[in-house]
Amino acid sequence: MPELPEVETVRRGLVKAVKDATIVGVTIYWERIIMPPFSKEQFAKCLINETIHDIHRRGKYLIFILDHWALISHLRMEGKYSVTKAGAPLEPHTHLIFHLADNRELRYQDVRKFGRMTLVPLPKVWDYFGKKNLGPEPIPEFFKLEEFKEQLKKHQGAIKPLLLNQKIVAGLGNIYTDEVLFQARIYPERPANSLSSKEVTALYQAIIAILKDAIAKGGSTVRTYKNMIGADGTYQNELKVYGRTGLPCVRCGALIEKIKVNQRGTHFCPVCQPKEGQK
Repeated sequence: MPELPEVETVRRGLVKAVKDATIVGVTIYWERIIMPPFSKEQFAKCLINETIHDIHRRGKYLIFILDHWALISHLRMEGKYSVTKAGAPLEPHTHLIFHLADNRELRYQDVRKFGRMTLVPLPKVWDYFGKKNLGPEPIPEFFKLEEFKEQLKKHQGAIKPLLLNQKIVAGLGNIYTDEVLFQARIYPERPANSLSSKEVTALYQAIIAILKDAIAKGGSTVRTYKNMIGADGTYQNELKVYGRTGLPCVRCGALIEKIKVNQRGTHFCPVCQPKEGQK
């Protein structure tokens, strides 16, 4: 699943590829991609002659800033964008095409068909995200240590699902949650309110540092993710626990284990991340 670093990499590629391009038509092959209240016909009609002025991101959502609308796109498991010349042969799993005035096409492909799009009137876009109760972006400007500490004190549940729910901090998915918990030496099922001030600080610093580094390296290519130019990210080469079940821990040499936490495959080091916390 594309997480914040992958979505940010896609966003940057889209800005380079289609900023200032004008949409002259939309072809929709899989109508369930379009979220209510819009039908596919209404969605396509609203976008005619709209110019893409910029592409923003909030958490894992892409936000295309148009003349009158914000087009909100969530890639979910395996959604991806590509830009081609008009009329080029369709790649498999192409479900939507934005026809551009410069004789190019912005295409959306999705093997699992889980991705979704909707339109929000431009003045209402931040109200839309306000209703979703997304946590702050994981950068010091918005993500504050003391507020993070206070939030964790309120929750008795396991720390990993809490980080995944997007309400404490936006953008973490399964891969990077495993990585930040390893970096901070925290067992994934530790109750959030059991973490010491020192552990919360280490976790806070790990979230910021790892996501920043992953963005710089173009994200992690796991399964089918590629960036806008079809190239792999490289952060998968930096992963310390995710996907390393049975391999030696890079810190202590113990074998990496995998368990299920809230139905999510979860990787950790049993020595560096003890269940009872660091002594």
